[in-house]
Amino acid sequence: MHHSIRNTLALVPLALVLITPAVRDAEAQLLPQLFAQGAGASPAVLEYRRKLAEYPAARAAFDAEASAYWSQISEKRRGRNAKRRSGQQVTLDDYVLEHPPLYNGPKRPVNPEPEETPDRPPRKPIPVVTDFLRAAQELYHFTPQRPSSELEFKRAYARYALAHGLTREQAVRVYAFETGGTGSYDVQAGIEHGGKRAISTAMGYNQLLTTNSVELLAEQGHELIRALSEKVTKTSGPARHALEHKLGVLKKMVAHAKSVPDTWSEHEKMGSTPQGWAMHAMVLDVDIGPMLQTHKLLTSVHFARAKGHTRPLSAAELEMMNLTGDGTGLDMVTMPQAMREQVPTSNFFQRGGYERNPVAIRHNTVAKLLRVTDERMDVNSGKPGARELAGAF
Repeated sequence: MHHSIRNTLALVPLALVLITPAVRDAEAQLLPQLFAQGAGASPAVLEYRRKLAEYPAARAAFDAEASAYWSQISEKRRGRNAKRRSGQQVTLDDYVLEHPPLYNGPKRPVNPEPEETPDRPPRKPIPVVTDFLRAAQELYHFTPQRPSSELEFKRAYARYALAHGLTREQAVRVYAFETGGTGSYDVQAGIEHGGKRAISTAMGYNQLLTTNSVELLAEQGHELIRALSEKVTKTSGPARHALEHKLGVLKKMVAHAKSVPDTWSEHEKMGSTPQGWAMHAMVLDVDIGPMLQTHKLLTSVHFARAKGHTRPLSAAELEMMNLTGDGTGLDMVTMPQAMREQVPTSNFFQRGGYERNPVAIRHNTVAKLLRVTDERMDVNSGKPGARELAGAF
């Protein structure tokens, strides 16, 4: 039988016994100070100070319960990974089947009196298209060839995607989900639908991060070079000279991407430098951009196939791998439907990511998450950008 999280949570009262005295001591020291200062204070201020004294105990109780839960999530994940490495079947017992605790205690109260707030270091700005283009020019003396129209880019993407095994349904529905069905080839997360500030470096139809661009150049660079070299041989005149220059830049970028260990963390480090920004500019190029967008999805398709998953991935399943990473996504994709209905989405998140993700909390099983993904794809596939991309196929 499934090992209940309640067995683990049986340890929580002991944790609270250990935590509560410390909290009480802190409160004992805090309260005299608060109320000593409270002579003549307004009722609102006195109420604020009372709530402020209560808040730590409530939060400590929740944190003890949540820590026990998320520790078991990690333990079960390690167990599943070990089973897969040894070729064993993963079963329902290998997942935590209870949903995680969510904090519903008192919120940290807001001080009705003005108070000094500590100076926070300025937030590091997120680079945008102008930064990517500037880096490409400064480091490689290269400016990506932008398409003459959105349709030109969509047609280039459709040709390359079809030729390499993506279906129209996969490409269009993932685009519809990632961009809302209206995104352009250069759309950046946050700067869309009226947004004014970038929230990440994610860009284009399948929302590649700078890390994705570095990783794709490192791992798929040979294929990108081969495809562009083939195009050079079929071109003549000034257009050929421009392509030859682009090919030379691409070869340099691939060599630089391969110069670090082939790990996500190393690619992420490079992606946060002007070197990585310059590579990310290639997402905008009408020749190389469609290849990068295609390979972002193809790597997931090939990963699933290499792991023995021969059934074609639905667009929603492919999106799960696109969003959560291939290993985690495949865990959901290979799950039988009966298990999908029972397994909470929390099994595929870290605590912080889950608690900040209202979609995963609201649609809290694998089946529900896949269903809402399909529903959004259905709605957004009818929007102009998605219809235009479908027509390009």
